[in-house]
Amino acid sequence: MPATYELRTGDVKNKKQSMADLKLRRLTELNLRLREDLERPRVKVSDAAMSLIAYTNQTKDFMVPSIWGSVDKREDPYAPQQSGGCCTVM
Repeated sequence: MPATYELRTGDVKNKKQSMADLKLRRLTELNLRLREDLERPRVKVSDAAMSLIAYTNQTKDFMVPSIWGSVDKREDPYAPQQSGGCCTVM
């Protein structure tokens, strides 16, 4: 009987070792991901806001006629399309 007890204690040691290895691997992977995040280039919020403001000032938006004025129906991609009828024959 003592031999079976030895197997169980050895088995417990192996399980504890494998759990420790698993924890180490998870922590190593997490550390690697955090390092990658740290190396990622950052943009200051003020620079991003200025870039967004410049884009909205330079890009004509047909959905805001109060700023850009009325739009010709031919230029407006949101205007309903006028067709000759309700059916198309192919």
